[in-house]
Amino acid sequence: MTARDPAFRCSTASRLRDEPVAGTASTVKAFLLIEHSGPWGDNALRDARLPDGLGDIVARRAAAAKVRPLLVRRPVRSARSEGIRVFAAFTDPSRPWIETTILDDPHQLLEIDLPALGAGRSPGLTTYDQTLVCVCTHGRHDACCAERGRPLAAALAAAHPETTWEISHMGGDRFAGNLIVLPQGLYYGRVEPVSALAIADGHATGQLDLDHLRGRSSYAMAVQFAEIALRQQLGETRDDAVRLRSRRVQDDVTDAVFTVGDAPWTVRVRTSPGADPLQLTCRATRDSPAPRHDLLSIVRAM
Repeated sequence: MTARDPAFRCSTASRLRDEPVAGTASTVKAFLLIEHSGPWGDNALRDARLPDGLGDIVARRAAAAKVRPLLVRRPVRSARSEGIRVFAAFTDPSRPWIETTILDDPHQLLEIDLPALGAGRSPGLTTYDQTLVCVCTHGRHDACCAERGRPLAAALAAAHPETTWEISHMGGDRFAGNLIVLPQGLYYGRVEPVSALAIADGHATGQLDLDHLRGRSSYAMAVQFAEIALRQQLGETRDDAVRLRSRRVQDDVTDAVFTVGDAPWTVRVRTSPGADPLQLTCRATRDSPAPRHDLLSIVRAM
């Protein structure tokens, strides 16, 4: 099977090889979500038909500020905002936050203080006190995202219409259906409609779904894997119960120290580039290795 085979589905291939989802979230601390009802091209922001080259300008400014810009839209198209809804989110693991505003003119995107957002400071919008559940449905980027994402978005929108959004490419197409919970920056993969509802309901009470959790985007991938491994061993699903104290990386081994209650735990993880190169997305033109994480030890410090 080649990248040109229209029947190939990366999410099916990933499931068949039983690829772990833990430790696969993109490493992102700051997000800028821009409402755009569509259509979304391959590169959503640059292909969004914003006037005067705004898509390219915002993309360049966001990259310089280390901010991930993404497009969002309501699953029910008639529910779009009166104007352009914008969210700025910072995924600090201890104090994550979201701010929002509605723009009358897309040129006002250039007035948002992206360097402040990238540094974890307010970009000057209005505090938003709800959690967002954003489902990747970016089918022009990868067919799996649309085929597996749209049923999730529809189920979530029926139960949580105010907090559910479709989102453009968030990374990890082969783990579709994918969703991200903001402002915590928690990525979930291989989600089905029933589990999507459970994830959303769990977050309302501060609980994580460890079976589908890909990782916390404010952490490096090895640390994401370490947190999930520790939580699984302890059966700890409370979001605020596990906090990273430090990490040390030497060659391919990461030592991550977490606090659970008053106790420190050290989790050692080895990360390797994976074995044989694989077709990782539906539209990939070449094979690439998938990083692999191996748990070496979990030790409670005395």
